[in-house]
Amino acid sequence: MKSRHVPTISGNNVRMIAWEVTRSCNLNCLHCRAAASCGPYPGELSTGKCLRLIDDIASVSKPVIILTGGEPLLRPDIFEIAAYGTRKGLRMVMATNGTLVDVSTAKKMMESGIQRVSISIDGKDAQSHDAFRGEPGAFDGALRGVDVMKSVGMEFQINTTITTANLHQIKDIHDLVLKSGAAAHHIFLLVPTGRGRDLASQAITAEEYEKTLLWFYQDSLTCAIQLKATCAPHYFRIMHQNKPKGEGPVKKAGGHFHESTRGCLGGISFCFISHLGQVQPCGYLELDCGNVQKQSFADIWERSEVFRNLRDFGQYGGKCGRCEFIKVCGGCRARAYEATGDYLSEEPLCLYEPGR
Repeated sequence: MKSRHVPTISGNNVRMIAWEVTRSCNLNCLHCRAAASCGPYPGELSTGKCLRLIDDIASVSKPVIILTGGEPLLRPDIFEIAAYGTRKGLRMVMATNGTLVDVSTAKKMMESGIQRVSISIDGKDAQSHDAFRGEPGAFDGALRGVDVMKSVGMEFQINTTITTANLHQIKDIHDLVLKSGAAAHHIFLLVPTGRGRDLASQAITAEEYEKTLLWFYQDSLTCAIQLKATCAPHYFRIMHQNKPKGEGPVKKAGGHFHESTRGCLGGISFCFISHLGQVQPCGYLELDCGNVQKQSFADIWERSEVFRNLRDFGQYGGKCGRCEFIKVCGGCRARAYEATGDYLSEEPLCLYEPGR
């Protein structure tokens, strides 16, 4: 496809990596991109390979490393991996469902240098959250984990995946987050991959998408904690559209973000590494860009054809390709791929009509 002279972003700086250190999980979440279960999953990277991968990443950049799964706390060497990354100068964080967090575990998190932990809350109460997470007691377990981290001084955030099943609860969930002592609330808009394909009918409409993101942005203007929308790139277009006239760059304070933050980061400043070492633009976009067991991370990050295409906005099709907000939004590439089979096609859940 011929480029339309839209700027290409350099791929020299990877700022964040989500690393699926294990696919094993103690829950059976309805929306899980990996369709994870208790496992075991053959072929996961050994401790030695994990440490060598950290060396490899650190030679390229000093990104945030999100230790995720599955459930990362099911991996016996998780704190050895986290501590090694900390020593290498990487910012180590963890995504957990919270049900396995006790005081001893929380203290090990802090000792290994983990700087923030995310826990997901997808319902305002046990009935709704447990139904979404596929296990009774998940809600109470997550709240216990929150209380433990608060008691030991571990910084944490709450993540919420939004579907039609909980959209009507989002303000109640947000109030729960504000009362929890969390440092941030991140909302995720469902991407129908993995078990999430079975929830495709629960994906909110483009109109609901727009309305929800506008509410979230307006709340961010006065909210005492950081708010961020993930897998919802339109948020940054909405942010720019609604910024008061004459206001300068958005400051990273009181819930705001630098304008350098953009919508879809996959292959641009972010990537995902699977439990088998496969590198992808994100966890929801299962395109094989190379494997760290066969190639260096630097080689994959700099030379993958998929990553190069994602960094060249002139390659994007449909209205995304002609949109004036392409540099701040970019559309969800995984959602485009699921809808059309083409990761460069237009985002299917966007109401905005480009002005050019």
